[in-house]
Amino acid sequence: MSERPVPGTVGWFDLTVEDADSIRDFYAEVVGWKATPLSMGDYSDYVMGTADGTPVSGVCHARGTNAGLPSQWLMYVNVADIEASRSACEARGGKLQTPVKNMEGHGAYCVIQDPAGAVMALFQPE
Repeated sequence: MSERPVPGTVGWFDLTVEDADSIRDFYAEVVGWKATPLSMGDYSDYVMGTADGTPVSGVCHARGTNAGLPSQWLMYVNVADIEASRSACEARGGKLQTPVKNMEGHGAYCVIQDPAGAVMALFQPE
């Protein structure tokens, strides 16, 4: 059994764009990442990995649960209690960009914006 990620650490990076296929190919050529399709039902997003297969990020279509996310690299920061972190965000002048969403088998996340306008995701692993 793997250990639970430490709260406050960055656990993942995603890029959500309209045309994930072309951006997948861009990063494959520019930084050497290899793409592994991840079925989203009627389309695939991509887990991007190093030449040895180590996953490092995702490139996603702006569809489904990713519709409306900004086209920027989005870091996911591990938190111990997503509801407490969400509440603290709003209490400190931040905004929710998405409601808390469940990622079946993985955990829950939401996208927030800090008072200065920067965007990131909070992630509570299962």
